[in-house]
Amino acid sequence: MKRIAVWICLVAGACAHPSEQSIAYKGAPYADYHQHLFSPALAALMSPAPPAKPFQAITASDLVALLDAAGIKRALVLSAAYIWSQPRRKVENDYEKVKADNDWTAEQVALYPTRLVGFCSTNPVREWALEEMARCAKNPNFHGLKLHFGNSVVDYHNPRHVEQVRQVFSAANGYGWPIVVHMRATISEKLPYGRDEALIFLNEMLPAAPDVPVQIAHLAGAGGYDDPAVDQALTVFVIAIRRGDPRTRRLWFDVAAVVDSDAPPQQLALIATRIRQLGVKRILYGSDAASGANTPAALWAKFQMLPLSVADFRTIANNIPPYMR
Repeated sequence: MKRIAVWICLVAGACAHPSEQSIAYKGAPYADYHQHLFSPALAALMSPAPPAKPFQAITASDLVALLDAAGIKRALVLSAAYIWSQPRRKVENDYEKVKADNDWTAEQVALYPTRLVGFCSTNPVREWALEEMARCAKNPNFHGLKLHFGNSVVDYHNPRHVEQVRQVFSAANGYGWPIVVHMRATISEKLPYGRDEALIFLNEMLPAAPDVPVQIAHLAGAGGYDDPAVDQALTVFVIAIRRGDPRTRRLWFDVAAVVDSDAPPQQLALIATRIRQLGVKRILYGSDAASGANTPAALWAKFQMLPLSVADFRTIANNIPPYMR
């Protein structure tokens, strides 16, 4: 029976190393590589109708206080301006709002130049995407690009969308901009996502940015890891990396909000296995936007629920991609 259990474990890819169950690394990560600020205007847009509690703005000083509490030195701040152009919100003159929110984020980041690094954001399938990138490229407080395929409703099976994303990737490459991409297709619109879509990303989108780092957010998901489609997508990169595919040479993966407190042991073991298969030197800690108890410190503690070794946690905590050096 023991041999059968070991065989199933290996096939499922969810084996934990012996004596590595939830071993905590006592240090803090050098940086939080997936953070957002929210302007008062954007917070108002995202707030639910009363009497529900309104969404709270998050400023640079708020974030730095959270970093200090966690012992984290720096953060990568990903503009959330793209939310204004989310199709379901139907915001009039949304591009003007996107520009204003990108500018607000740049101003906030500039208040803490040694602590925060800012990335501009845009909706890659809107007609003004390249125009906004060109505008942001003139701002010295922006050093890269954030894309959110789910929020922007990017359809991997729409040739026009694929071509527009390729143009955006190519423009970022031309600016020397690293890219952080939430590549999970929208859940609310039920667009297909999994192995086939990850192959489209690898084969058709990623090659348009051959010279800059690309950080795949949430281990190719949207937070958590209970969706089999996300594991199918991530496995595409596992296989490509193992084969030495040159297109993966500058790939990084962040673990923002991937580990849930109530995740079963099998899920934690699977995440740990995928992290090892990708290579711990490619993994970046991220906590996503601070909301309630989801602070950088709390989510680092959650991440350490994974059955990784102290050496693995230490490596991840100290990984520094080129855009934060």
